Amino acid sequence: MSRVAYVDGLYVPHREAAVHIEDRGYQFADGVYEVCEVKGGRIVDQRRHLARLTRSLDELRIPLPMPLAALDVVLHETVRRNRLVDGIVYLQVTRGAARRDHGFPPAGTRPTVVVTTRRLDPAEGERIAGAGIAVITVPETRWARVDIKSIALLPNVLAKQAAREAGAREAWFVDREGFVTEGASSNAWIVTAAGAVVTRPLGPEILPGISRAVVQDVLNAEHLRFEERPFRVDEALAACEAFVTAASQLVMPVVRIDGRPVGQGVPGPIARALRRRFHDFAELS
Repeated sequence: MSRVAYVDGLYVPHREAAVHIEDRGYQFADGVYEVCEVKGGRIVDQRRHLARLTRSLDELRIPLPMPLAALDVVLHETVRRNRLVDGIVYLQVTRGAARRDHGFPPAGTRPTVVVTTRRLDPAEGERIAGAGIAVITVPETRWARVDIKSIALLPNVLAKQAAREAGAREAWFVDREGFVTEGASSNAWIVTAAGAVVTRPLGPEILPGISRAVVQDVLNAEHLRFEERPFRVDEALAACEAFVTAASQLVMPVVRIDGRPVGQGVPGPIARALRRRFHDFAELS
């Protein structure tokens, strides 16, 4: 079956999907996006994702392209038309197409909306989680508002490529003070020798991850010690466990940082437990 994409009001074959060459997302990375997990044909945490989308649009002064109820219909219909059971659904909204000019386009320019899906193999995800992943560290080179889920991702692209070339799956950005901010496509966590689960506080330096919020709910329910504070690379290397969270990875154990083992060099019990409990606390629609 051919894949289907949604582009500005039309469901079209994926291979034929296109936007205008002067779309501001294409020319300026002037837009935002969301990625939701799809599990068993249902969208995971869509409500929280759309709330974050709305915030990102507000911060960039891009109007919401349609009511949230209509976006809900578009997302579910795109999933349905692709007969997607397990995978991700991608939503992108840009400021629209207009004559190239750095300032905002004329009032009334319609935002561009694109929705696509991609299949993922849950068994492959479990295999990777069972072994754990390696991460590298790279200097923080992104702009000062990464709390906005912008499509301007060139530093993330370069960090991901550096990770691949080093035989790793993720890169952690490290700020000028030596603290880990987050991953190129994930939030970063450690578990200390005292059993505290630690991640950086929300702020302009990190994305307010939806999976991060779900894990926080699990931690609260399980009465596990949770600390929101910055941590350095050397503390991560001395930790008992480390992991990352993201919609496409859920809770993914980290077993090596810059080629050095974390803890025993295998996925730890807390990361494994958080992964098992994740969907008990996520919302499916």
